[in-house]
Amino acid sequence: MSEYITALVTASNEDEAAAIAKAIVGERLAACANIIRNVRSIYRWEGEVQDDPEVLMVIKTRMELFGRLEARVRELHSYEVPEIIALNIETGSEPYLRWLGENAKQ
Repeated sequence: MSEYITALVTASNEDEAAAIAKAIVGERLAACANIIRNVRSIYRWEGEVQDDPEVLMVIKTRMELFGRLEARVRELHSYEVPEIIALNIETGSEPYLRWLGENAKQ
Protein backbone atom coordinates (compact mmCIF):
# COMPACT_ATOMS: atom_id res chain seq x y z
CA MET A 1 0.00 0.00 0.00
CA SER A 2 1.23 3.46 -0.84
CA GLU A 3 2.12 5.95 1.87
CA TYR A 4 0.45 8.76 -0.10
CA ILE A 5 -3.08 9.06 -1.49
CA THR A 6 -5.23 11.34 -3.54
CA ALA A 7 -8.71 11.75 -2.05
CA LEU A 8 -11.60 12.81 -4.27
CA VAL A 9 -14.46 14.76 -2.71
CA THR A 10 -17.32 16.46 -4.53
CA ALA A 11 -19.15 19.46 -3.10
CA SER A 12 -22.24 21.43 -4.04
CA ASN A 13 -20.35 24.63 -4.87
CA GLU A 14 -16.97 26.31 -4.84
CA ASP A 15 -17.52 28.12 -1.53
CA GLU A 16 -18.28 24.89 0.31
CA ALA A 17 -15.27 23.19 -1.29
CA ALA A 18 -13.00 26.11 -0.39
CA ALA A 19 -14.15 26.07 3.23
CA ILE A 20 -13.49 22.34 3.50
CA ALA A 21 -10.14 22.63 1.72
CA LYS A 22 -8.94 25.49 3.92
CA ALA A 23 -9.91 23.57 7.06
CA ILE A 24 -8.20 20.30 6.13
CA VAL A 25 -5.04 21.97 4.83
CA GLY A 26 -4.96 24.32 7.83
CA GLU A 27 -5.28 21.34 10.17
CA ARG A 28 -2.54 19.48 8.24
CA LEU A 29 -4.88 16.64 7.32
CA ALA A 30 -3.83 17.33 3.72
CA ALA A 31 -0.92 19.07 2.04
CA CYS A 32 -2.96 20.40 -0.87
CA ALA A 33 -6.50 20.49 -2.22
CA ASN A 34 -7.28 21.50 -5.79
CA ILE A 35 -10.80 22.64 -6.64
CA ILE A 36 -12.07 21.85 -10.12
CA ARG A 37 -15.14 23.76 -11.28
CA ASN A 38 -17.90 22.72 -13.66
CA VAL A 39 -18.25 19.07 -12.76
CA ARG A 40 -21.55 17.54 -13.85
CA SER A 41 -22.60 14.64 -11.67
CA ILE A 42 -25.23 12.11 -12.67
CA TYR A 43 -26.05 9.70 -9.88
CA ARG A 44 -28.87 7.78 -8.24
CA TRP A 45 -30.21 9.19 -4.96
CA GLU A 46 -33.29 7.97 -3.11
CA GLY A 47 -34.46 5.96 -6.12
CA GLU A 48 -34.19 8.82 -8.63
CA VAL A 49 -31.53 9.71 -11.17
CA GLN A 50 -30.09 13.14 -10.36
CA ASP A 51 -28.17 15.48 -12.68
CA ASP A 52 -26.43 18.26 -10.75
CA PRO A 53 -23.53 20.70 -11.04
CA GLU A 54 -20.78 20.15 -8.50
CA VAL A 55 -17.13 20.95 -7.91
CA LEU A 56 -14.44 18.35 -7.31
CA MET A 57 -11.70 18.53 -4.71
CA VAL A 58 -8.50 16.62 -5.45
CA ILE A 59 -6.81 16.26 -2.08
CA LYS A 60 -3.24 15.03 -1.54
CA THR A 61 -2.42 13.47 1.81
CA ARG A 62 -0.95 10.47 3.64
CA MET A 63 -2.82 7.18 3.85
CA GLU A 64 -2.46 7.20 7.65
CA LEU A 65 -4.51 10.43 7.80
CA PHE A 66 -7.45 9.18 5.71
CA GLY A 67 -9.67 8.26 8.68
CA ARG A 68 -9.26 11.68 10.28
CA LEU A 69 -9.63 13.41 6.91
CA GLU A 70 -12.84 11.52 6.19
CA ALA A 71 -14.29 12.37 9.60
CA ARG A 72 -13.46 16.07 9.21
CA VAL A 73 -14.89 16.28 5.70
CA ARG A 74 -18.11 14.57 6.87
CA GLU A 75 -18.31 17.07 9.75
CA LEU A 76 -17.97 20.09 7.42
CA HIS A 77 -19.89 18.82 4.39
CA SER A 78 -23.52 19.67 3.62
CA TYR A 79 -24.30 16.30 1.98
CA GLU A 80 -25.83 13.44 3.94
CA VAL A 81 -23.51 11.01 2.12
CA PRO A 82 -20.55 12.92 0.64
CA GLU A 83 -18.25 11.26 -1.87
CA ILE A 84 -14.93 10.65 -0.11
CA ILE A 85 -12.74 8.14 -1.89
CA ALA A 86 -9.00 7.56 -1.93
CA LEU A 87 -6.65 6.43 -4.66
CA ASN A 88 -3.08 5.33 -4.00
CA ILE A 89 -0.29 7.47 -5.40
CA GLU A 90 1.95 4.75 -6.77
CA THR A 91 4.83 7.00 -7.76
CA GLY A 92 5.63 10.66 -8.20
CA SER A 93 8.29 13.32 -8.21
CA GLU A 94 10.48 12.75 -5.16
CA PRO A 95 10.64 16.47 -4.24
CA TYR A 96 6.84 16.73 -4.47
CA LEU A 97 6.24 13.61 -2.40
CA ARG A 98 8.73 14.85 0.20
CA TRP A 99 6.84 18.18 0.34
CA LEU A 100 3.52 16.30 0.62
CA GLY A 101 4.85 14.26 3.51
CA GLU A 102 6.18 17.32 5.32
CA ASN A 103 2.87 19.17 5.02
CA ALA A 104 0.37 16.42 5.82
CA LYS A 105 1.20 15.36 9.35
CA GLN A 106 -0.50 14.07 12.45
